[in-house]
Amino acid sequence: MKLGPFISENAPWLAVGALLSFMSCFGQTFFIATFSGDIRDEFLLSLSEWGGIYTLGTGVSALVMLFAGGLADRFRIRTISIVIAVLLAFSCFAMAVNPIAGLLPLVIFALRFTGQGMMMHVALVAMARWFVATRGKALAFATAGFSLGEATLPLSFVWLKTHLDWHTLWVGVGVFCLLSIPVLLVLLQTERSPQSIAKDSTSAGMDGKFWTRRQALSTPLFWSIVPAIVLFPAFATVFWFQQVHFAEVKGWEHLSLVAVFPLGTGAFMLSTIAYGTAIDRFGCARLMPIYLLPLALAFVLHWYAPSVAWSALGVVLMGIAGGGQATLPAACWAGFFGTRHIGAIKATVAALMVFGSAIGPAMSGWLIDAGFDLPAQYLVFAAAFLGASIMMIRPLKNAASRLPIAA
Repeated sequence: MKLGPFISENAPWLAVGALLSFMSCFGQTFFIATFSGDIRDEFLLSLSEWGGIYTLGTGVSALVMLFAGGLADRFRIRTISIVIAVLLAFSCFAMAVNPIAGLLPLVIFALRFTGQGMMMHVALVAMARWFVATRGKALAFATAGFSLGEATLPLSFVWLKTHLDWHTLWVGVGVFCLLSIPVLLVLLQTERSPQSIAKDSTSAGMDGKFWTRRQALSTPLFWSIVPAIVLFPAFATVFWFQQVHFAEVKGWEHLSLVAVFPLGTGAFMLSTIAYGTAIDRFGCARLMPIYLLPLALAFVLHWYAPSVAWSALGVVLMGIAGGGQATLPAACWAGFFGTRHIGAIKATVAALMVFGSAIGPAMSGWLIDAGFDLPAQYLVFAAAFLGASIMMIRPLKNAASRLPIAA
């Protein structure tokens, strides 16, 4: 199906995916990090203390995702998305009014679980379940909401903090989440897939089966992809989380580095569309082994970068790889394992990704304190991405041969 007719015929459901992924931004590192200085000043936290709190809250959210993510298999997207939106709103209110440093891990857990975890999880599960032949395009357009948030929210809220108290801004974010609920209800008056449970789907995976989570986890295919989906958020989060330290090490103004971030967002948006179209044409098995290669090159450039311009190119390459991360894994899980248990399988994947984003900042901070400077770490990251790419080649080829001919 051509792009124009595809969008017009499926606009309400694509808009749901985009809105949910946009709302997930309120629990993402790039947004929360905007308030890091304010939070540390408010509660008199050192960098290591704040990093430890963030890692603890994020790590616990990853564990809970293992169990909660399967709810997407049992309930309509209409129902579960509204529940998560309400919980995310109250998580934002909690950040605004919390007076006790000891409660910060709980607040971070709530934001990370409802935002980065469940909100994005539900968005991707919806697209994977509602669309089959055009699954790649659907995932790409759903992710556009996240791209919009990444491009606009950090700069917008840095500017807003010069006019409004940061607590007030978190209240505003919570109100936005609540106001999004009527919009979701209107868009989802009729779900594209009317059944509430995934078993009514007709999209099977390898060998014509609907694979359960336990069966999927027993395959070499699953574990060959795990390093890629864990290392990406782990090391990409390090770049965003340590951006101030990175600028200091390079001798740059922080604002100069932040100014190139929208280039990465633009590349990410174009890349998601390109990957979404390519998935529908070539399948994810051919694309998975190559999508990390730009990321490996990006971290080599960050290591070398004698000027911000070199890191700007690295940021663009990160955006290109991000388009693959946003679309390819979700398409692979649905394509290889079927959609009946996609919520449970994707929940495990989401938990692993959240866990990766939890350990990255703590690990990099510990290594810096141990004398292993950040640019040198980036070279190791690049090598790890190359290794993860190579690991996937043979299992993906074998799995592709087991797909139904129609797939």
